Amino acid sequence: MILISACLAGFNVRYDGGNARNDLAVKLVAMGQAITVCPEIMGGFRTPRLPAEIQGGTGDDVLAGQAVVVNRAGQDVTKEYLAGARMVLKIAQDHGVTVSFLKQKSPACGTKLVYDGHFTGHRIPGMGVTAALLQAHNIKCFGDEDLKLANVEPYVAPITWGNLHHNNLLA
Repeated sequence: MILISACLAGFNVRYDGGNARNDLAVKLVAMGQAITVCPEIMGGFRTPRLPAEIQGGTGDDVLAGQAVVVNRAGQDVTKEYLAGARMVLKIAQDHGVTVSFLKQKSPACGTKLVYDGHFTGHRIPGMGVTAALLQAHNIKCFGDEDLKLANVEPYVAPITWGNLHHNNLLA
């Protein structure tokens, strides 16, 4: 089973109230090959909400207690990010997830890049809190830029692959 950020499947759960819809994500969910999660919503946030960034490091550092997640108003929201990440991990484990495709640059879901905590648009290498927790539990984490047919093939049922490959489903 594949885990996908809910915003990629078209759910309006991003901090700004929007989504980052990816047609392949929508198809995978519709065909029962993927499940969606939003660690920020699961952690108790509403949509829309103030943007948040990791200060003092990356998701790995937050998990180690060496960095925090703060919103634009300066409120420490680390507890909520950790709670959401733990819920996502439980769901992933309960559903036999082996791979995830997550929204890049998010303080929760970023897989290669996260914002540096200064709210200036500068990014640094590293993972978000949820991605770091999933990776620590041997669940492969890819960013949304990697959500392509060739990259999902090893993780979908053959009949699904045929339908995806021939693009005979419109999303």
